Amino acid sequence: MFVSCGGFLNLGVGLARRMCWTYVTAKNIGSFPDYVKVVEVGARDGLQNEKEIVPTNTKIDLINRLASSGLPVVEATSFVSPKWVPQMADHTKVLKGIEKHKGVSFPVLVPNMKGFEEALAAGAKEIAVFGAASETFTQKNINCSIEESIKKFYDVIEAAKAKDIKVRGYVSCVVGCPYEGAVSPDVVAKVAGMLYRAGCYEISLGDTIGVGTPGTMRPMLQAVLKEVPATA
Repeated sequence: MFVSCGGFLNLGVGLARRMCWTYVTAKNIGSFPDYVKVVEVGARDGLQNEKEIVPTNTKIDLINRLASSGLPVVEATSFVSPKWVPQMADHTKVLKGIEKHKGVSFPVLVPNMKGFEEALAAGAKEIAVFGAASETFTQKNINCSIEESIKKFYDVIEAAKAKDIKVRGYVSCVVGCPYEGAVSPDVVAKVAGMLYRAGCYEISLGDTIGVGTPGTMRPMLQAVLKEVPATA
C-alpha cells in the first residue's frame, strides 16, 4: 500500500506534478519506511490541466527522459474522453510512441470500459482506475457516486485480469476534500478495500489537496490496514 505526497516540479513544459509513493506497513506508521517507490505522474497528472496543448512529441520526449533517469514507474497518459480532458486526446500516439525501457512500467489511467479497450488496443500493459473517498469529489471528477464508480471499475478490472493486465487503484482525498473538508478514515478504508477485493494489486492513497498531518494520516492508515494488507 502506498501513500502519495503531492509536489510540483518544473519540467520545462509547464508545471508538472510529481507524486512519490511511500511503502506503508503496520510497523512503519510513524517511522521511516523500508523503502520509497516513486511513481512519476507528471506526464499525465501534471499536464492534463495545462490550458495550452502540449505537442505529442514533447510529451513522448518527456516520458522517455523520465524513464531513462532510473524511475521504476512513469504514468504515461490517460484514456479519458478528449471532450473532458483535451490535453490527453493524443493518448494512443503517446503510448505507442514512447520507448519501452526494460524494467520500467508505463501505466495509463482508465475511467471505463471504452477507455480500457482503447488502452488495450494501444498496447497498455498496466492500467490504473481512480476513485475517491469523497462523494462530492467523485461526482465532480467522474460524474457518478462512489458506489457507481466502483461498479464501473469492477467491469474494467475483470476485463484487465482476463488479459493479464495489472491494475492499480487510486483513492483520492484520503484525509481532506476541497468540497467536503475532513474525510472519515472509515470511508477511505471502505473504498480502498473494495478496490483491493475487486483485484487491484496496489492501492494508492492520495492526499489530493495536501492537508495531511501525522494526526490525520495515522488514523487513516490504521483504518485502511484493517481492510487492505500492507503489501498491496
